[in-house]
Amino acid sequence: MLDRMAVGELPRKHHIALRDASGNLRWEECLTRRGFDGPYTIAYHERRPHEQKLAPAEHGFGAPVAAAERPLAKRHYRSPALPQRPGPQVDARVPLLFNEDLTLSIVRPDAADPVYFSNADADELFFVFEGAGTLRTMLGDLRFEKDDYVYIPRGLFYRFLPDAGAPQSWLAMEASGGIGIPSQWRNEAGQLRMDAPYSHRDFRRPTFVGPMDEGIRKLVVKRGGAFHGFSVAHSPLDVVGWDGTVYPLVFPILNFQPRAGLVHLPPDWHGTFAARGALICSFVPRVVDFHPEAIPCPYPHSSYDCDEFLFYVRGNFTSRRGVGPGSISHHPAGIPHGPHPGAYEASIGHKETNELAVMIDTLKPLRVTEAAIGIEDPGYQDSFLSG
Repeated sequence: MLDRMAVGELPRKHHIALRDASGNLRWEECLTRRGFDGPYTIAYHERRPHEQKLAPAEHGFGAPVAAAERPLAKRHYRSPALPQRPGPQVDARVPLLFNEDLTLSIVRPDAADPVYFSNADADELFFVFEGAGTLRTMLGDLRFEKDDYVYIPRGLFYRFLPDAGAPQSWLAMEASGGIGIPSQWRNEAGQLRMDAPYSHRDFRRPTFVGPMDEGIRKLVVKRGGAFHGFSVAHSPLDVVGWDGTVYPLVFPILNFQPRAGLVHLPPDWHGTFAARGALICSFVPRVVDFHPEAIPCPYPHSSYDCDEFLFYVRGNFTSRRGVGPGSISHHPAGIPHGPHPGAYEASIGHKETNELAVMIDTLKPLRVTEAAIGIEDPGYQDSFLSG
């Protein structure tokens, strides 16, 4: 997704023999996108990577189920009030909003994944609201911290190992059409442009550790919304080297380079990741508009093409009242939305904002689950009334 990496033992050309010191043949595994026409990674295993036996799928999180239709309204969900679903992330995700392109969940894992998990339905992007730990894959280990995005490509087996003793709370995003860098931030060579809001140096890539055996012999694959179990005779982490562009990444949200304009800039300027039917944006502390009569507060708008999902991390949200860390607002297409009473005029003269938030605009309507309804702020729609 970002650039090519090459680590460990590799033959001089792909699809030719690579042998160990005893003459044993390594086994090539190709991780491809869009059939064989898109980005790919080639990994070299000590043993055959495609030997699995069917086994019970003993782990898996629930698929999103839409609640009954409700009136069109602005909604506010308090994710910190969500009841804890204990266990590893492979079991503990709680879907809140979703459509055909995207599922948005909260996960608060309190244990490491006991199996290797692969999501064959979607690329995954996690935002670490609280906590830290390590993502482990056959391509290497990837350390993540609070305020990081963690990207995992579809089909890659992995384990999350959260740090012991640290509370964990993550926003999980499953994108069935894939996740990538917005095209406007790349030049014709695929390099991130010099005027992009981040550079290649802002991303963390896996640290390759070579063949590893954790003693785990169970795999769980999510495909078609269902979870499928397999067992293997040896460790799937037996990779001696790999090269390619399909691999997990970490991007710290505070590495995003915000922009300011003479007047208020639209959310596209905050675009960080692109998905089919969705744009994922990062709002970070920044200076605001510098026209002497500028209104820094977001203007009321009627975006009839998209729903707006906003996950509040921390800071002073000048356009909203009654929200706090972990709040989720959902402003659906079809009705105008904008700042709370008093916020628009009060923002005039402000020079900076310290808000931190993840925003997602979706082209298809987001549906809500019963879990989200259970943590809804019932007074949010009427809180926009000025009288």
